[in-house]
Amino acid sequence: QVQLVESGGGLVQTGGSLRLSCAASGRTFGGYTLAWFRQASGKEREFLAGINWFGASTSYADSVKGRFTISRDNAKNTLYLQMNSLKPEDTAVYYCAAAALGGNFVPKFAGPYNNWGQGTQVTVSS
Repeated sequence: QVQLVESGGGLVQTGGSLRLSCAASGRTFGGYTLAWFRQASGKEREFLAGINWFGASTSYADSVKGRFTISRDNAKNTLYLQMNSLKPEDTAVYYCAAAALGGNFVPKFAGPYNNWGQGTQVTVSS
């Protein structure tokens, strides 16, 4: 198991930027495929972006492609999500997640991810 703690959420105006971080502890961080999800009030959890264990393969949801960038620093045991051009519809609780997967495959659904953080709130005002 790996323990995950998100940070960096907050209130931002439309068009602004935020960078979320997810600090990991426990087992070797580098062996995990990592992802960001979000869940808006009254909606299902949504995949946003994922990155494979060594960072060479990434995957994005269409809703954030070109605006959000996922990255990881295995030496610092930290996952990042740079969010630009934020919109009110980006308002949600953002979660990082980890799956003990190798290779280049990055799942775009929650099932394979069995380690989750507690979430951080992002609110985009209009």
